[in-house]
Amino acid sequence: MRVSLATHGGQAAAINMRLPARVVDSDRLPPGKAQELRRLVSAASAETGPVQTGPARDAMSYSITVEDGASSTVLTGSDTAMSAAFATLLSWIERHAG
Repeated sequence: MRVSLATHGGQAAAINMRLPARVVDSDRLPPGKAQELRRLVSAASAETGPVQTGPARDAMSYSITVEDGASSTVLTGSDTAMSAAFATLLSWIERHAG
């Protein structure tokens, strides 16, 4: 499974659009970390939708693309609208992406 994180907007929008997506490949992780990633992706995918809290100036938005074999799923959220499971997955990717 390959998981990539792309960020958009915010105060650093011009800088962020030049940066490549952050990528985590479960095949390159220790077995425990790979299993944790699968659990986090499953939890974030199971959420019915983001929690809406309202607009915010310079809010960031996030796209997490999950490629697993022939299937591909895109999960989205923003600083003002993301589920707890999405936030947990986002933080995990930010800590572990190469």
